[in-house]
Formats: sequence, structure tokens, C-alpha cells
Amino acid sequence: MAKTKNEVIRVIPLGGVSEVGKAMYVVEIDEELFVVDSGLMFPEDEMLGIDYVIPDMSFLVENKDRVKGIFLTHGHEDAIGSIAYLLSKVQAPVYGSKLTIALAKEHLKDKPAPHQVKFFEVTNKSRMNFKTTFVTFFHTTHSIPDSLGIAFHTSEGAVVHTGEFKFDQSARGKYTPDIAKMAQLGEEGVFILMSDSTEAERPGYTISETVIKDRLEKTFHKAEGRILVACYASNFIRIQQVFDQATALNRKVVVVVGRSLENIFEVGMRLGYLSIDPEFVIPVSKMNDYEDNEIVAIITGNQGEPLEGLEKIIRKHHRDIRLKTTDTVLITFTPSPGMEVQIANTMNTLAKQGVNVLTADKKVHVSGHGAQEDLKLMLNLMKPKYFIPIQGEYRMLIAHSKLAQAVGYHKNQIFIADKGDIVEYKNGKMRMAGRVNAGNVLIDGIGVGDVGNIVLRDRKLLSQDGIFIVVVTINKKTKQIASGPEILSRGFVYVRESEELMEESAKQVRTVVEKYVSKGSYEWTSIKQEIRDTLNSYLFQKTKRRPMIIPIIMEY
Repeated sequence: MAKTKNEVIRVIPLGGVSEVGKAMYVVEIDEELFVVDSGLMFPEDEMLGIDYVIPDMSFLVENKDRVKGIFLTHGHEDAIGSIAYLLSKVQAPVYGSKLTIALAKEHLKDKPAPHQVKFFEVTNKSRMNFKTTFVTFFHTTHSIPDSLGIAFHTSEGAVVHTGEFKFDQSARGKYTPDIAKMAQLGEEGVFILMSDSTEAERPGYTISETVIKDRLEKTFHKAEGRILVACYASNFIRIQQVFDQATALNRKVVVVVGRSLENIFEVGMRLGYLSIDPEFVIPVSKMNDYEDNEIVAIITGNQGEPLEGLEKIIRKHHRDIRLKTTDTVLITFTPSPGMEVQIANTMNTLAKQGVNVLTADKKVHVSGHGAQEDLKLMLNLMKPKYFIPIQGEYRMLIAHSKLAQAVGYHKNQIFIADKGDIVEYKNGKMRMAGRVNAGNVLIDGIGVGDVGNIVLRDRKLLSQDGIFIVVVTINKKTKQIASGPEILSRGFVYVRESEELMEESAKQVRTVVEKYVSKGSYEWTSIKQEIRDTLNSYLFQKTKRRPMIIPIIMEY
């Protein structure tokens, strides 16, 4: 517990609540700001053409002089994926475990910060001192090693962020949870607990990784042909298990598709977090030199999404791999929200091609997040005065709050915050105290935030009803139509079978244009708007569709 009396303590989620991914939390202690995680989220279905989504960081940019540190809980994209964008705006030291820091540095290779970044590797024994607080860490079990929980010690007790965690009694090495230190924090006094809610709706305990290991072993022994494993690039446990089974059966391993997997693979091997015999790793171009029962392929996508790589193979767009009926495909991940339809379609396509498919319900995957009993255990270990569920969609936060009530917490001790909400302790009272700017920043190619709701609306409209372009050329001397109207249609109707519709549309456009030019003086804006209104009404009447209408008027 800090010796200095802290006047104000605030927790402000900028991401990671009412959604899965895009984690970013601000812990404000008096005049100092501390950022926990800087993640990204993969786009939802309606975000057409978007590569990924990061938090709105405007609050941190406005208060960049007060940001004293960025703390990373683990190395997944949902925790570190937007670190390069944050460091391009805010100059602050970055704290994390050895592996997490190494993976964060990989992100800066593509988008280096405009200033020198100080990285500090921390362990469960580290203590970082600041003006208003000191910070300690504890190991947690997740699907990536070196995961940490973080404790900000204040005069009221510790503000604890659990990171993403589960309790696995069989976890060893870099995955071992620091239960003793969690209990110690609870005994010393936890003021606010911010705890992972991703699996708050799932009863019981999260299944042990040993169950998955046994299932993989049986699957590898039964498979007569090639084995294709689709997994997240940063799921170190699964990647290690695949290599262990492949080595035991003398199968060569091919790392297929995805720069993110290759980078993580290289970092994991270099730092000793993946134990792999290089003799068993072959390039994808060499896989056809071996018998099918000698091959295992690990598949993921460019941003770590496994379906991207798998679908490339299914559509026969991959240069070196074609599916065979003797193949066994293991989908070793749980689809993120919005991916359920996509993964169902992928499985249907695989089934049509005669491939044997095994998914999470066949015990080839287990979540990296704690289920209900794990979450109750964390609450009982920490014994916080106040509780803020984080890391999950709104229904998950609600489910977690009900678990807290089941173990004895009153509703007045639980605060469910949305993005931008301020949970504030001041003058001896905890309360919701307003909001800061928060939301989504969309990344499309190299564009950051230049695609907003209007652009997404246009993309959705184009995807649904297509585009209708009208081109008219006016002679400004004679005030008459020199050519046109010419009509181009894409994604709306098949022009060759809709000649009458095109002719009538052109006639209506000509009537509008002639009405305006006959007046002598006219504004293009007015002409274009009336063309849109006229065609919109006519086309909807005839087709019950509303294409995007773009009038183009030229003068000479």
C-alpha cells in the first residue's frame, strides 16, 4: 500500500469492454496516467473492407504529458496490436515481460515510433516506482507464456488488472500461475479488481491443456494422411503441442501462410519459448517431396486469423497446397464474435471436399480464459473492495457481475463500465463520473481513421444495391446538352436485359438537365440533387432497390 495519500483514483476503459479484443485501460492516480494494454480487434461483418480496429486514443493524446507508463499484460494482438499507433502519438516507457516486449518490438518494425522508445522487461519480482504509486506484477496462465497481471498500489489498496487468465493446475514453466502472490495481494488489500470476463458465461472450470494434448495425440496417431492445423499465430501452447506430436511421430512441420506466424515463430524460437527441432521444419515448397503421412501443416492468416489461410487453400488459391480427401483438418480455435457464419461455411466447404474436420467440440481446442469457477477463485483470492468486470461483450460483463454477487459482493461494489466511462474514487466515494472520448478507429490499408461511418455506409450500400452513374456533357455557350445522358451500372441490374429501364432513366435525367439549363443560370449542385431524387424514386418504384446514384456533369 502506498504511503502517500491518493486523492483521486480513476479507471477509464478505452477499449475491451462491450467487445472482445481492442483492450486499452487507463488507471489514473492523482495527476499520473497509466495505460494497460494497447490492442486491436478484427472487423465485424458490417465493417466492409476494414483490416482491423484500434481504440480511439484522443484522450491519451490530449493528456500525453501525464502518461507515465504503458503496461502490457501479454503478447496477443488484442493486447499489443495497436502499440505502434499509441507510441506514434504518446511518448512513454513500455513495461512487459520478456516475450511480450519482444513481440511489441516486432510491431514497431513496420510502423516505427517518431521518438526513441524505452522498453523495460519485468517479472513477478519487479517493482516500478512512480510519484503517486508503485507497480508490481504476478504471473498468470494464458495461451501465451509470460502473461502478467498488474497491481498499482495506492493508499486505498491495490488497483489490480488480472490480464487474460485461467487456472490450470497442470500448467508448468512460463505458464505457471502465481497463485501465492495473488493471495498475498488479497491479504494486503485490493481496492479495485479489473478481471477478464471473456468466458464468464461458461459454467465450471476451463478444461486443462493436458486434455487437449491427449486428444491431439490420438488424432495424430489416427490420421492416415496430412494433418492441417488452423490456429491463432500467438497461441504458443497449441503450436508447441503440434510440434511435440509431429516430432514424436517423425512428421515434418510446414508453417503455411501468414507473416505474423512467421514473426512469432522466429521470436519464440530465438527466446526459447518454443522448443522446436529445426530438422523437423520444412518450407511449404518442399512438402510434396514427402509422403502425406509425414506432413503436418500449421495454418494461419496475415493478421493471425486462421480462417484467412485456410480459406485460401480451400479456394485453391494457394500455390503449393491442394486439399485431399485423406487430409485431417484441426480447427483449434474458438471463433471470435462475427466469425461464426464464416467458420460454419468453411466447415461445410471442407465437408464437401471430403476432408475430415475436427473442431473445438471435439476437444482440439480449449479457451485461454477462465470459466465461471476460475473467475470466482480470482475474486476470492483478491477479495477486492470494488469490482470492475472487463474484457468481454456487455452480456459477459453482466454474467461476471452476477458471479461476483454469488460470492458475496453487493451491487454497490460492482461497476460495469462502457468505453469512455470514468469510474472514480474521490472524497471517500466510488461513483461513475462522466465520460471521455472513446470508440473505434478503423484501419484500412495505410489509412488510420480516414474511414468512418459515412464511408462504411457507402460501402454497405454498394454491396447491397450497386452503383448507378449518370454522365451528362453541357455546351455552356448554347446552354444545351452536348452528349449523354450516358448511364453506367455496376452491381444493380444486368444492363443488356434492362434496356427499357436504362432508356427511361436517361429520359428523366435529360428532362431535369434541360429544365435547369434553359434558365440561363444554374448551379450544378441543384441539378445533381434533383437527378438523384428523380432516379432514386423511379428506380425504387421499378426494382425496389436503391443503388448509389452518382451524377457527373461536365461543361465545355
